[in-house]
Order: sequence, then C-alpha cells, then structure tokens
Amino acid sequence: MKVLHVPFVYHPDPVGGTEVYVAGLVTALRPLGIDGAVAAPALGGGAQVYEHDGTTVYRFEGGPVTSITDLYGEGDPVAAAAIDRALAESRADVLHLHAFTAAASLRALRAARRRGLAVAFTYHTPTASCVRGTLLRDGVEPCDGELLEQRCASCLLESRGAGAPVRGVLSRVPPALTAAVGAAGLSGRWTTALRARELTRARHGAFRQLLREADAVVAVCEWVRSLLLRAGAEPSRLMLSRQGTTPRPRPTSPNNPGTDGSLRLAFIGRLHPSKGVHVVIKALLSKPALRTTLDIYGVLQGDDARGYHAELLRLAAHDPRIRILDPVPAADVVSTLSGYDATVVPSQWLETGPLSVLESFAAGVPVIGSNLGGVAELVQHDRAGWLVPSANEGAWASALERFASDRTLVQRLASGVSRPRSTHDVARDMASVYEAIVPTRHRSSRDLRAIERQAGPEPVGAV
Repeated sequence: MKVLHVPFVYHPDPVGGTEVYVAGLVTALRPLGIDGAVAAPALGGGAQVYEHDGTTVYRFEGGPVTSITDLYGEGDPVAAAAIDRALAESRADVLHLHAFTAAASLRALRAARRRGLAVAFTYHTPTASCVRGTLLRDGVEPCDGELLEQRCASCLLESRGAGAPVRGVLSRVPPALTAAVGAAGLSGRWTTALRARELTRARHGAFRQLLREADAVVAVCEWVRSLLLRAGAEPSRLMLSRQGTTPRPRPTSPNNPGTDGSLRLAFIGRLHPSKGVHVVIKALLSKPALRTTLDIYGVLQGDDARGYHAELLRLAAHDPRIRILDPVPAADVVSTLSGYDATVVPSQWLETGPLSVLESFAAGVPVIGSNLGGVAELVQHDRAGWLVPSANEGAWASALERFASDRTLVQRLASGVSRPRSTHDVARDMASVYEAIVPTRHRSSRDLRAIERQAGPEPVGAV
C-alpha cells in the first residue's frame, strides 16, 4: 500500500510538530508494508522532487489565491492539480491530509476521489477549523470549537482590532451583501473586516464538507475528538490516536543540577507568539535574582517567526540567564532535553499535543506547561509536571521560583514521568485506518501488480 501525506511544509525547510509527526509516521509504517511519499507547498524554492531520509517528497507551487471561496473554502486549484499529479506519480492508494489549508484542501481531496482513492484527515492544529486560528475566544478563554457563524466572525474581528460595537454590527452583516463588496473588487482592511462573516461561513462550510467527504478522520487528543463530533464528524469514521515519539534509550542516571545549583529549563519548538516563550522570558526577567537558566531552541518558520525572534532577542538581551539557540535536529531532541531539569511548554493556544511534551517525557524530564488543551491532557499536575495559567506572567514567575527553590519537587516530578506512546504505536493505528478505508478490490489488484513486477514476466508455457 502507498500513502501520500500532505502536511503544511516539509524538510529540509524549518518544520514544526506536524512535519516531525509525518516524518516519523512514514518511517514507522515501512516495516508494516505501507510505503509513503510526501507532498507539500514549496516555500519560495520552486516545484521539485527529491528524497529525504528515503522518502520521496513532491514540493509544489500554488496559484495566486485571492477569492474568499478559494482561500477559505474549496482551496487553491493550482495546488490541488499539483497534488493530483503527485498522487499519480506516487501510485498512491490513500491521500492523507495533515493540514487543511488553501493547498491541502477540498479540491485536493476531490482529486483523490476522482482517482478512486481513499482519503484520511488528521486534525493537528486549531487552524483547521478556527478562523482566528487559536481556539481562544477573544484571545482569552478556551473555545469549545462549535462552528457558530456569528460568534466566530465576532471573534475574528476582535483579533483584527475591532471594538465591541463594530464587531456587533459586522458579525451580523448578511454574507450575500458582503459578497457584492467582493465582486466589486474593493480591498483593504475595512473591506476584509466587512467580509468577516462571509469568510467565516466559507470556512465552516468547507470544514464540514471535509468531515463528510473524508473516509477517516483522526483526532490526536480528546478535546479534538469532542470538537470534531460537534462539527458533524461521523462517529464511525472518527478515530482517537494520540501522538507518539520515536523511542530512544532514557538516560541511565538522573539529571545533575547546574554547576552553581541553578534550575535548568529548556524550550524546544517553533518561535511564534502562540507558543508563548515570551511569557516565560518576562516571568524570568521579573525575578532577576532567581538561579535559573533558560535555553530556547527555536525553529524559525515564516515571516511571523522572524519578527518574533527579533522581539525575543530584544527581551533577553541583558539577561545572561537566557540563551536563544539554533534549533535541535529532531533525532537529537530527546537526548538534548535529558540534560535539563524541566521543559517549559507555555502555549498560548489549544495545542493538540504538543510533541515537545512527549519528547520531554521520553527524556524522563518533567514539564512546566500551560493549563490549556493537549498540554493539560498530557501533563498530570503535581505528578509528572506543573500546570500554569497560560498568559499569567506572575503565575509563571511563581512556578519558576518554586522549582528553583525546591529541588525535591523537581526530583519527585521526574520520578513521576512515564514513558510516552511511541511512533510505532501511532503507525499501527494508522495501518488499521488505511486497511479499513482502502477498497479491498483496489488493494488486492494493486498488491497483485506489485508481486508481478517483483517476479518478472511469467515463463512461456507455465501453467
């Protein structure tokens, strides 16, 4: 069997947790007889095909997407055509979407359908369904993710700086009226704000169609499973499969404190405001006498990351306790984390994992994390880690102070860390999904052709 996976981006470009998940999954599926290829948008490098760690990667360019229907609805037709070509060239049996964007879209799904292929979708980030992208109502309260057009449009407008009176009016504007504004070719900040309800309707409709048309839908945590059910996912096609990490040997001895007895903290992940490392930096800056160090291994992905990186450098410029370092290769994350007392995961949105929690646990290291989403599902407070109100810098400062002053707490939490699920566990889950959704007749004929190619032509006269 062959699966074409479509994430947001891919190696060797800077990647996030979704791409690390995909790379690990493709590798872990091979021993199960499932080969994989990857198709992903090119980040300015142009379309190309290459090998990465034994996996064929198809990088494609998209078209200029300007209409709300394409951008928030059915997707980019140029990107969908490129994915269709990759499906043909890779001889895929399954299209597995790990993102839902203008590139990884309904049009791409339907291209696979026209070829008679099965389609799976995994919900990795809130951007798949939330027009704001964070699943935090007005940027503060965790949202249940229910697709309520007016409420979501109002929340989107708040993220663009609209005040309550303006939001109250624009979130009620009939989409038919704002579509006429778009047809007139008008553009600009206020035109986008005026069309907030229209684009919200387009996104909600596309997401519901995705759930209806995909053969299998995968939730990687419980809050995502609940969200997908509220959005209309068919329970019989919905699977909960938690993320895993590549198993590696744990350190044989407990971590030793820094040479001056300081608490050593690490952050590993994308540099983006939603990841929240600025909150930890500000908390640490508020405690200048605290014997704590923070090493930030940040991945720069996109224009937002560069601006955020510059802001972090400015914040940390005069505090030698804080170091902003190059990212760690995925294969070295667990061994790197094993040298720290705790990993900080200060997410400011609803994570579906994140993988950094699992990697920390794989290293036997406790987590100090935000009390949101997947972090709160994975980290048992006061057992394998510590949960902190996500955006409360004072609460983060108090948590750091407690950890720095109580080494027995650090040791106790480290002893409470359990080995997480492995990528091999995830691969077994996905193998069962693929076997269930690929039509038996199609799978049998494809397997027979593969056997015939390996055996070569049948001898003349054979019976």
